[in-house]
Amino acid sequence: MGKNSSAIGFAVYLDFLERFEDKNASRKDSFISVALPKGRLGEKVYGMFEAAGFDCSSIREENRKLIFENKEKAVRFFWVKPSDVAIYVERGAADIGVAGKDILEEYKPEVYELLDLGVGQCRMAVAAKKGFKDDPAKTLRVATKFSNIAHSWYAEQCRDIDIIHLNGSIELAPILNLSDVIVDIVETGKTLLENDLEPIETILPISARLIANKSAFQFKKDKIETIKNGLNEQTQARNKI
Repeated sequence: MGKNSSAIGFAVYLDFLERFEDKNASRKDSFISVALPKGRLGEKVYGMFEAAGFDCSSIREENRKLIFENKEKAVRFFWVKPSDVAIYVERGAADIGVAGKDILEEYKPEVYELLDLGVGQCRMAVAAKKGFKDDPAKTLRVATKFSNIAHSWYAEQCRDIDIIHLNGSIELAPILNLSDVIVDIVETGKTLLENDLEPIETILPISARLIANKSAFQFKKDKIETIKNGLNEQTQARNKI
């Protein structure tokens, strides 16, 4: 009789543990994980989340934490390198994130693009030395770190090109005759002007976009849509100013 009671008690205890773990798991799964880009853009974007009601006070504090949670709002933030945001979202480490249109066009990650946040605005452009004249009879040397964007742009024009992939100081390439033109992000154009270069074509406008993991969007759609709508209100309000 004692053995049976012990067995029953143990079974009840196991059932309690399973329910407790299930409850904790479901609570954890209900969190929305957000990958934010490090730097000024990320700070600005977090301000939009904050204004939309999805804040996390510890993110403003001086600390070495990597992940910040607001249990009441069931939202979790973490900072990553801007070019890595789409990777975290695509692979499910983050449910949603904020990435530049340049990254989305260059790497074509398998994510949903939900909203143009209207911040971090600039453009992808072709630039060259002032007075540059393209000779269609010659292969055009193009220096860039956005090889896929450059290739697609010139493929549409059926232009024969030689892509020179660089990771930084792109503006040096035409100055040192490494390339004829460059394909790069242009904000104010001041750097180009100071180096006797000028934009000659705009490829596409760039701004920060809210993106979502495809699976997360299916299972957490309501919560993600709520966040999206809150951010959209911030975007619309800013556009009216």
